[in-house]
Amino acid sequence: MFSDITEIYVKAGDGGNGAVSFWREKYVAAGGPDGGDGGKGGDVVIVTDNNLNTLTDYRFKHKFVAKNGEGGKGGKMYGKSGEDLVLKVPKGTLIRDAETKLLIKDMSDDKPFVLAKGGKGGWGNRHFATPTRQCPRFARAGVPGEERNVILELKLIADVGLIGFPNVGKSTLLSVVSAARPKIADYHFTTLKPNLGVVGFDGEESFVMADIPGIIEGAAEGAGLGHKFLRHVERCRLLVHLVDVAGSEGRDPIEDFETLNKELVSFSEKLSKIPQLVVGNKIDLLYEEGQEERFKEYVESKGYKYISISAPIQHNTKNLIGTICNELKELPPVVVYEAEYVAPEIDKKNNDITIERHDGVWFVEGQWLLNIMRSVNFSDNESFAYFQRVLRISGVIEKLVEAGVQEGDTVCIYDFEFDFVY
Repeated sequence: MFSDITEIYVKAGDGGNGAVSFWREKYVAAGGPDGGDGGKGGDVVIVTDNNLNTLTDYRFKHKFVAKNGEGGKGGKMYGKSGEDLVLKVPKGTLIRDAETKLLIKDMSDDKPFVLAKGGKGGWGNRHFATPTRQCPRFARAGVPGEERNVILELKLIADVGLIGFPNVGKSTLLSVVSAARPKIADYHFTTLKPNLGVVGFDGEESFVMADIPGIIEGAAEGAGLGHKFLRHVERCRLLVHLVDVAGSEGRDPIEDFETLNKELVSFSEKLSKIPQLVVGNKIDLLYEEGQEERFKEYVESKGYKYISISAPIQHNTKNLIGTICNELKELPPVVVYEAEYVAPEIDKKNNDITIERHDGVWFVEGQWLLNIMRSVNFSDNESFAYFQRVLRISGVIEKLVEAGVQEGDTVCIYDFEFDFVY
């Protein structure tokens, strides 16, 4: 069954805990702390797979969790990092935040995308040794991995979209101009999912053509199958609008043409702006003199190019493919959507933190603060200055003073440690 939209929950692995350990060796009186750091949690990574064309793999399974990092060990041994969890999706999949519906990433290229970052491993107790605290008996826990609910929505990537009423010959045309083999039969809604085919021309040029099924009157409101598949038209550079110019099923070609165009506008204004090439199919079934001429004159009066074919016998199909290639040369590339989702801004109403003191060190934790730290590069001056502003604007510095922190005290925010200066 074709599946092109689903919601899933992903969680990256938690970082492993740091170890509390001391060097024990014969004849070594004061070995000192040697607790190793925990391993990093595994990321949840999204990659595209050209062999996939549906989201069926996510139809029944909706929860995906990466491996946690292992805890540190004595002898300054690091814990093993958690293995990344790689999820494969078809090219053209949109990743949206489930709560806001804003776009996080358009998977239209071959680059992997880290959807959820694994947590950093906690520091072992060797990091906390100082001249005045030579035997720290504490270590830091690993940082939790990111987690989020997202919606996966597939919008097929095709240069050309075949649109038209059921049974006008879209699948037949795709089968004769490409290696695609869609189901073909003499009844409506034979095609139950979009089919893709690579069409070549003169051995040099090629483009991807998609057969978009089930669009009828009322499709934008849910009639037929069109409301499920109209989203796949939005990426197309060119629409090839097939019409049964012979009226073999008793419908008027002009009415069919106008009805389907109205459905495109009703679904999205963007669809109405995609260039169209109108193709009159089934000319071998024409029985009324002047029938095709009337349709051609009407279409061209609207500013569209018109070509007549008979797909089953491949009449004029080569001319059609050549015309499509020429049209595509003048059109912009396939649409790639820009990300809309951004991390929530700092909000003083939602800046809860916990402040604890152990062996003279003040530990500060808070989920929102952890999210900020993931985006800070502490080796970059501007990024570090931003982090300092966050601590003041959000009230963290103020809360530390209220808790009793003094000038020169050591403050540790997850794996970042500094001397407090007010």
